Amino acid sequence: MQVDWDKIAGYAVQFGMSFIAAVLIFVIGKWVARIISQVIEKAMEKGKVHKTLASFTKNIVYYTILIFVAIAALNKIGIETNSFVALVGAAGLAVGFALQGSLANFAAGVMIILFQPFEVGDTIEAAGATGKVEEIQMFNIVLSAEDKRIIIPNAKITSDKVTISLKNRAKK
Repeated sequence: MQVDWDKIAGYAVQFGMSFIAAVLIFVIGKWVARIISQVIEKAMEKGKVHKTLASFTKNIVYYTILIFVAIAALNKIGIETNSFVALVGAAGLAVGFALQGSLANFAAGVMIILFQPFEVGDTIEAAGATGKVEEIQMFNIVLSAEDKRIIIPNAKITSDKVTISLKNRAKK
């Protein structure tokens, strides 16, 4: 059996160039993902979007871009990426179904933060509870009433009637 060293060398050079290109795609893509996510975070903070939401959005954008960059780099090496894309899509769908309630609370939290129907310090009545708003979090609202702390999921706040006491609003 005779080995054709010229063919092997040709394949090695071709694979080496593809590998270098893949590494460059990944490094440059990671750098671009970082810059884009930071620009989005700064723009959201300038737009007076809540810092928690801006940071969360930055991370989502960064990792989403990074997934596509990794798939592009693998494709450049010659690895078939159709199954990876299908897997990422299926995983996203599964996570979406599993976190349906949490995602509803998160989306409601974004709406509360963006539209600010009430603020920390306001006294509100919502979802059958009355209390002073202590914290507006991404997934729930924390109220304090006399000797208890009430935690209400954001989806319940946005899907029901909210009454805001005007006494505290006039003092601000």
